[in-house]
Amino acid sequence: MAQVTTVLMPRRSASFKLRAYVALTKPRIIELLLVTTLPTMVVAAKGIPGWWLIVATLVGGTLSAGGANAANMFVDRDIDAVMHRTRHRPIVTGAVTPTAAVIFSIVLEAAAFLLLWRAVNLFSALLALAAALFYVFVYSIGLKRRSTQNIVIGGAAGAVPVLVGWTAVTDHLAWPAIVLFAMIVIWTPSHFWALAVRYQDDYKAANVPMLPVVVPFERVARQIILYSLALVATSFVFGVVDHSGWIYWVAAALAGGLYLADALRLRRENGTPKSAMRLFTYSITYITVVFVAMAVDVIVRYH
Repeated sequence: MAQVTTVLMPRRSASFKLRAYVALTKPRIIELLLVTTLPTMVVAAKGIPGWWLIVATLVGGTLSAGGANAANMFVDRDIDAVMHRTRHRPIVTGAVTPTAAVIFSIVLEAAAFLLLWRAVNLFSALLALAAALFYVFVYSIGLKRRSTQNIVIGGAAGAVPVLVGWTAVTDHLAWPAIVLFAMIVIWTPSHFWALAVRYQDDYKAANVPMLPVVVPFERVARQIILYSLALVATSFVFGVVDHSGWIYWVAAALAGGLYLADALRLRRENGTPKSAMRLFTYSITYITVVFVAMAVDVIVRYH
């Protein structure tokens, strides 16, 4: 039995460390970034791009976003320890040391840049690196603890993957890509403010000035509704700019209507945890549906 224990314990330790490092990258956030990147590539290519280009772009984007998220956890390790929602993150629990997290972040960013540069193009590599630097230095260090507009401005980092996806195919930017970038920027505040409504006690305890913490709920609800309206309008602008077909228009209209309905319900129910999480969860579904629809629309129209 002693010999069995000696053999199994290192494996468990290695598995535990691996899971901790994966958690540093915030896999759920990366999944959402990839959901916007791949359809954008399909739209840019007017069909399915080469599989090697898809793999290189998605892997490079994953590494870049993972490195930025690991750096964010390093910066936020003090407030993560205070917030109930984040107190089990790897640096807080001691599963990964702060120094190791920084080294891991740098390695991931370097690998991402080299992969995108050599296998995709320099423009995409530079965009991915710029997004990571913006997320860490402008949002995490500069804005998050100082401004109620933190997520409004910081959301630009999460919108860059659509630009990376577009330039991976074309090596240049165009109006459809810029409109998609604007869509993600506009989507981000309502998405995160819904979460902040649910966890405003956490943000208050950590002294993070998310909008629901520092202004009355009525103002927050009004802002969420306005951003939701702007989001739906921007999705329609994309349909015009990219000359989308009926599949995209139907999906954008239906998904947008449901988004507005959930935003109005949040206000009507006075920001209950249930209504806040309903909007937050649906906001992810909305982005997935709209981006998948635009890709399917292109494939049907051109093939």
